[in-house]
Amino acid sequence: MKKIVLISSGQPSANPRLVKEANVLSDFGYDVTVIYSFWTHWAWKADKSLLKKVKWKSILVGGSPYKNKFFYFFTKLRFKFANLITSKWRFDFGLAEIAKGRSYFVMFTKAKSIKADLYIAHNLAALPIAVKAAKFHKAKCGFDAEDFHRQEVSDNIDSKEYQLAKHIEDKYLPQVDYLTAASPLIAAEYKKLYPSLNPVVINNVFSRAFIPPSGVGELPPSGARGLSYSQDLKLFWFSQTIGKGRGLEDVIAALQLLKNVNLELHLLGNVSSATKLYFHDLANGIQIFYYEPIVPDSIFEFASRFDIGLALEQNTPYNRDICLTNKIFTYLTSGLAIIASETSAQKQFMQSHNTVGQSYEIRNIEALAGIIKYYIENREALLKAQKASVELAQTELNWEMESKKFLEIINIL
Repeated sequence: MKKIVLISSGQPSANPRLVKEANVLSDFGYDVTVIYSFWTHWAWKADKSLLKKVKWKSILVGGSPYKNKFFYFFTKLRFKFANLITSKWRFDFGLAEIAKGRSYFVMFTKAKSIKADLYIAHNLAALPIAVKAAKFHKAKCGFDAEDFHRQEVSDNIDSKEYQLAKHIEDKYLPQVDYLTAASPLIAAEYKKLYPSLNPVVINNVFSRAFIPPSGVGELPPSGARGLSYSQDLKLFWFSQTIGKGRGLEDVIAALQLLKNVNLELHLLGNVSSATKLYFHDLANGIQIFYYEPIVPDSIFEFASRFDIGLALEQNTPYNRDICLTNKIFTYLTSGLAIIASETSAQKQFMQSHNTVGQSYEIRNIEALAGIIKYYIENREALLKAQKASVELAQTELNWEMESKKFLEIINIL
């Protein structure tokens, strides 16, 4: 197998799994092309930096607000029209595919124009394109299920979002040659739905090369990572967007229960002025620091400044309950102790790796406050958890280990 095309309806900087796969395939001598489309403004600048450093080719299709603007707005109008039609439950005549991906037509045209041995879809909008391009060239195709897509937006089986995702999954997933999944529970759900598939779990881990030099060993000097006894305890959370209903309300409420202690909450991501005001009113004196999104490769060094990484996932919709996001693995690589909410996936993970931190029942504010208080009063326990995180990232949960599973799949095809 010589030529591989990876397809995403989003941007490389917003899809670390795609970038990791493209990088490792290039490193092992494959001719790799990534076809993608504009999705969000913050990733535009990040893409410019990222794409200068990679070996693989990248092709932006469907225009953007910065390049080929007229065509970009035309595809947005077509996308809105398709969604209007599909809201009336018309998924035939290719309307479902258009409603799922703004750049469906041009992305399929581009993918079909590249004769490859393997086409890999990296989100649900890309799945029909990979399957159809592979069929056109009598090639192979695969799909990476980073989420459980039919319940990614809503648990209401009568909702348009559920029905649209189900339609595309039922139509195209039985045709793929392999399926990877981002958590054991997501893999199990797809296996139940499609018994002929054998999903392989590829965790959202990162390269050992990203482990900061200060991430292992003895207590760093005062000011190095916020770990000395005299310093504030620094809690860290990140996402593409900082918003309501993502567990931040719980941690702020928990911090309110802890009196006369030095605590800081650090949040990285896009945030609106209205959201800042909302959390400011909730905080009631708790120190909250905001940071704009950064280049993905820089997050590990940035995160290593803090003490504890917060994985505050909620359990609805169902996808959130069974996914393992890149937060936990980012915290491991950065050398942070972890406090995780007990979604089904995170509870399973923390039980299997109980040296790296603690978990709490979702919305149990007192339990969350108790864990934070424990680490305030037991800095040696905090250090042990941080060291355990780094050791786990070094020895087991890293891309060097996980990529072997991915390459085995590719080599067998």
